[in-house]
Amino acid sequence: MSLACGLDFGTSNSTMGIATQVGGPRLLALETGKPTIPSVLFFGFEDDAIHFGRAGVAEYVSGADGRLMRSLKSVLGTSLIGDSTRVKARRYAFTEILGIFIAELKRRAETELGAPVDDVVLGRPVHFVDDDPLADMQAQGQLEDAVRAQGFRHIAFQFEPIAAALDYERQVNDEQLALIVDLGGGTSDFSLVRVSPDRARKPDRADDILATAGVHVGGTDFDRLLSMAKVMPQLGLGSPTRDGKRYLPVAPYYDLATWHRINRLYHAKPLRDLLETRNEAERPDLVAQFIALVEERQGHRLAGAVEEAKIALSDMAHYRFQFASRGASIDIAMTTEELARALDASVERIAATIGETLRRAGVGADAVDSLILTGGSTLVPAIVARLRLMFPAAAMVRTDVLGSVGLGLAMEAARRFGPPRP
Repeated sequence: MSLACGLDFGTSNSTMGIATQVGGPRLLALETGKPTIPSVLFFGFEDDAIHFGRAGVAEYVSGADGRLMRSLKSVLGTSLIGDSTRVKARRYAFTEILGIFIAELKRRAETELGAPVDDVVLGRPVHFVDDDPLADMQAQGQLEDAVRAQGFRHIAFQFEPIAAALDYERQVNDEQLALIVDLGGGTSDFSLVRVSPDRARKPDRADDILATAGVHVGGTDFDRLLSMAKVMPQLGLGSPTRDGKRYLPVAPYYDLATWHRINRLYHAKPLRDLLETRNEAERPDLVAQFIALVEERQGHRLAGAVEEAKIALSDMAHYRFQFASRGASIDIAMTTEELARALDASVERIAATIGETLRRAGVGADAVDSLILTGGSTLVPAIVARLRLMFPAAAMVRTDVLGSVGLGLAMEAARRFGPPRP
């Protein structure tokens, strides 16, 4: 028996889904029972193994010697796709690295399903590359080649905003204008799409997408902003030197608050600079806690705690942030209002980009019938409040925020390829 799946190969996370005639679409458990897997590979130098997803992140965070590869999708359509990178004594082409990750997804899906997965519908952004149709076409071809090389026989594509809307589209009885609000880890993308029962049956939905726009603001930026506003001051950010002539340098705090920059602090020179900062600080006790976190390599654990606080503040007005290591202890109150203030500039950038999406389509906010929300950051109260202010008459549709694209692609796979084949 051969199965058809939907594959949402995301910049930050990936999912795979399957839809059968009974039970509707569902996402597969790709890692430790979870339907999402971070789009990450870690080449371990100590064990000569490749670790995927959360396991790869855990190796990296633990300080294991190796090479972390993430945001793999971002090389599609760029000059980097033809390059290679060295991992110990071997060079890997970026296309090969893409293939290794996709092959692992296919293997895990087939293990769970107990059958080969030969057919797949892949999600794709409306534009892999902005304002360059040739590069965009090449990007899709590069992804298709990488997927076909892993043994998929039949491959189709669907736009990610259409996939996010497919489940909702089953509920509508007439034509509607929907704004897909997709807030990811690193970017926020917006698509204005026409949905209807008749349009749902069309094999090509390109004409249903009236306009798109995006901005490089996402959930990891929200984490950093919350950390800089509330956590880093507990470690000395914003405090003066003893002579009162200047404030402590911001750069190391920015590094500690930014996930992919934390490892920069784990070297001799940054530590020497921090020791000098402590000697000059009016509050050397706070900087000493910063130094302890760096020496104990607790930066990523701290970043994870801040992310947990952001998520908690999506459900509660007050949160007690507590973090402790051998040499540092932070215990502070956080509120939804403080989170909103920290994110204010980013929320306004998102609102401006939504406005640009409407302008490109030539429609006003009052013409939008529904907002289809996908991505974990759409749960942030400041985002929800801004959207309600912009679209007071639109219905707000909460999808599976982490899996709606994968579910929609699974539905598309069932429609295109039919029931499982013997």
